[in-house]
Amino acid sequence: MANLATSLSFFTLALLALASGSKAGSIAIYWGQNGNEGTLAEACATGNYEFAILAFLPTFGNGQTPMINLAGHCDPYSDGCTKLSSDIKSCQAKGIKVLLSLGGGAGSYSLASPQDARQVATYLWNNFLGGSSSSRPLGPAVLDGIDFDIEGGSNLYWDVLARYLKGYSNKGRKVYLTAAPQCPFPDAWIGNALKTGLFDNVWVQFYNNPPCQFSSEITNLEDAWKQWSSDIPANKIFLGLPASPTAAGSGFIDVDDLTSKVLPTIKGSSKYGGVMLWSRYYDGQTGYSSSIKTHV
Repeated sequence: MANLATSLSFFTLALLALASGSKAGSIAIYWGQNGNEGTLAEACATGNYEFAILAFLPTFGNGQTPMINLAGHCDPYSDGCTKLSSDIKSCQAKGIKVLLSLGGGAGSYSLASPQDARQVATYLWNNFLGGSSSSRPLGPAVLDGIDFDIEGGSNLYWDVLARYLKGYSNKGRKVYLTAAPQCPFPDAWIGNALKTGLFDNVWVQFYNNPPCQFSSEITNLEDAWKQWSSDIPANKIFLGLPASPTAAGSGFIDVDDLTSKVLPTIKGSSKYGGVMLWSRYYDGQTGYSSSIKTHV
């Protein structure tokens, strides 16, 4: 009988471990748009993040010379961002995936044709991923993938770009693809690209979008979450949030509401991946990720 009880308790523990393990989420952070947010290595050293997204490559496509913009961190025009290689490698040594984000809220980007998409993919492979170039903006470090934060320009050919980028995974090292659409469904810019099933993680921006973000009640957010998690063939869907009330025009959720109302509502989804935060600068001010990490 004791053996049976012991077996049952082990079984119960195993089930509990399985349940908690399946619901444990990750935190993704955007870094790069404020020179006062500390280094990338310092961000990764907090232990709070599983994904670090470098923001942004805001100029590319349509015949333009691609140009990275990391605000006050470094000057790409004088090859000043190559020093980031050691930071990128230190993050990756901790198991953190480091991605480059294309686009952003302000930039000059669009794809003029499928051929243009192919050229951009080739550029990204050779300059940031596993290819080679004499002018890699971030130095020799090999990023883990590409993030699509497309908020303007045109909605054409992003699916083509995703296919070309994913094709490079065949060269031996997986190329992660992620995206940051707005929560109104479907996304106006990359809705078609997201249907391809090529994206690993989709961090949906549940902020600056009153119709589908959290206010005093959760209905709008919950309805939008259900649509994103059921209609998009991505591996995981993340809840994208501002890390402080000043990080966005609207949509900030205080820690109590997030941990007591929002996360319990969405964590039951098999597609739940965790929380994305904009951005490291604001998270450093508020400590938001530290406050929510054990609940995510």
